[in-house]
Amino acid sequence: MNKQATKLDLPPYDHEKYLDFNDPTQEKAIESALADVRSKLGKEYPLYINGEEVKGESGTFKSINPCNTDETVGVFQKASEQQARKALQDAWKAFESWQYTPVEERAEIMLRAADIARRRKMEIIAWEVTEVGQNYWEADAQVAEGIDFLEYYARQALRYDQGMEVINTQGDTNRTIYLPIGAGISLSPWNFPFAIALGMACGPIVAGNTIVAKPAPESPMMSQIIREIFDEAGLPKGVFNLVTGEDIEVGENLVRDPDTRFINFTGSKAVGLHIMNLANTPFEGQKWLKRVSAEMGGKNAVIVDSDSDLDMAAEAIVASAFGFQGQKCSAGSRSLIHKDVYAELQDKIVEKTKALEIGNSKNNTLVNAVVSDEQYEKVLKYIDIGKNEGKLLTGGKKAETDEPGYYIEPTVFGDVAPDARIAMEEIFGPVLALVSVDSFDHALEVANSVEYGLTGALISNNEEHIDRAMREFHVGNLYINRKCTGSIVGAQPFGGFYLSGMDPKAGGSDYLGQFLQSKSITERPTKGVKELLNDFSYSKK
Repeated sequence: MNKQATKLDLPPYDHEKYLDFNDPTQEKAIESALADVRSKLGKEYPLYINGEEVKGESGTFKSINPCNTDETVGVFQKASEQQARKALQDAWKAFESWQYTPVEERAEIMLRAADIARRRKMEIIAWEVTEVGQNYWEADAQVAEGIDFLEYYARQALRYDQGMEVINTQGDTNRTIYLPIGAGISLSPWNFPFAIALGMACGPIVAGNTIVAKPAPESPMMSQIIREIFDEAGLPKGVFNLVTGEDIEVGENLVRDPDTRFINFTGSKAVGLHIMNLANTPFEGQKWLKRVSAEMGGKNAVIVDSDSDLDMAAEAIVASAFGFQGQKCSAGSRSLIHKDVYAELQDKIVEKTKALEIGNSKNNTLVNAVVSDEQYEKVLKYIDIGKNEGKLLTGGKKAETDEPGYYIEPTVFGDVAPDARIAMEEIFGPVLALVSVDSFDHALEVANSVEYGLTGALISNNEEHIDRAMREFHVGNLYINRKCTGSIVGAQPFGGFYLSGMDPKAGGSDYLGQFLQSKSITERPTKGVKELLNDFSYSKK
C-alpha cells in the first residue's frame, strides 16, 4: 500500500461544465474545429500495440459519417487474432511494473490526460459530430463525461490505496489492502464512443491494471484520440493497447483467451450474455475466474402520474426518447401515462415531437442520423411492427434530407399494449411507445414487467407515489420529475438491474473495486510471542 499517495493535493472533485453554443465565441470555435476535422477525413490509422503503431494483418475497414454516407471518417486496421493476442501478452508484460507504480503517479497521469482532453475539447466534439452523428450538445456532454471519469477515478484510486478499514486484534496488526488483478480487455460501444471507452479504460488502468481496448467498428476514431491522449499524458507503453477490427476475430477471441483476467463490456444484451457464457467457461491454461463487468441496455419507462405537470412531462418524455435519436441504453422508449391525463399528454408529446428539426449533426440539429445501415434497417423494421401494434401518431418513415444518410423521423405510437413488442424490446432508435395505465399500481406493474432494469423516471407530485417508486420501481437509476437520461459522474453512478447488466455503477465510488482484489494481512511481532499466546484460550488447552 502506497502511504505517500495521500500527499497528492487535489481540489474536491466537481464535474466538467458544459459549453454554451449560443455564445458566438463557442459557435465560431466549433465551426473552426469542424472545418479542421473535414480536412482530415479519410486518413488511415494504425493499431497501437505496446507503444508501437502497427498495420493490421487482416486488412482495413472504413468508418463512415452516418449523416453523409459519401464521407469516410477514416480507414482503420483489422487486427488478426494473433495481433490481438500479442497485445494481451504485451499488456501482461507492462503489468509487471505498472502494478507497482505508486498510485500517486498513476493518478497524476490521469489528471494530465484530463487536461489534454480539455485542451482538445472542441476537436473531440467535432469528431463525435462527424463519426456518430451527435449534435454539439450531446457531443459536448460526452467529452465532459470522459474528463469526469479521468478526474473522478484518479481520486478514487487514491482512496482505495488506503485499504479497507479493519481493526487490530490482541497481539496482531491487521491490514486489508487492494491489489490490481492483471491484464484485461475493454469492449466499448459506438453510442458513447469517447466517454464510455475512456471510462472503461482509465478506471482499470488507474487501479494498476493494463488494458487491450477494442472499440465498436462504427466508432474507432474516438478510441484513436484516447490513445493519443494517453500517449501524450505519459502512460507507459503496453499499459493501454488499441486493437480495431472484427467483433469475432478480435473481440470474441480476446474474451476466450485464458490469459484475459477481466472483461469490461458495454453493449447489447445478446452480446453481453454471450460474453458471460464464454467467460464462465475455463479454457485450457486458465488459472482464475474471469471478472466480467457488463452493462447491456434497457427498455426504460417514464411514468406519468395523474397529478403531474403535463408540460414538464411532455418535455421530459420527448428529451428522453429522442436525444441522440434514442440511441442510448438509458433512453425513455416507453411512457406509461395515467388514463386520466393520457389524451391531453399524448397531444403535447406529438406536438413537441413534430417540432423536432431533423438534419446533419454538423448543423447542430436536434435529431440526426442513426449510426449505421444495420441500425437503420433494424429501427425501420420495428416501426413496421409498431404499425400493427399501436396507432401511429407521428413519424413512421425515413426522413427526407438534403444529404445521403441514415435519417429516420422521430416516431410516436399511441394506444400501445403493455406487452407489445415495441413496449417490451429494446429498439435503440427514435421510436416511442405510449401506454395508458389505470393507476399508479398498474404503472409500476408495467414498468417492472420487462427483462431490463436500467433507468426510469417518475413525473409526479404525489409524495407517497414518489416514496414507493424509490422502493418499488426496479431500476439502477431512477429520476424523479426529470428525464431518464444524462447521468453525471460522481453524482448519479450508472448501471442497471436484471438483464440490463451487473449494476457496475460507472462513475461511482465502488467502480474500481471490480478491478481490484483484497488481501488481508496479519502481522504478529516476533518478540514476546509466548506471552501473547498465553492470553488466548486456545493456548491453555
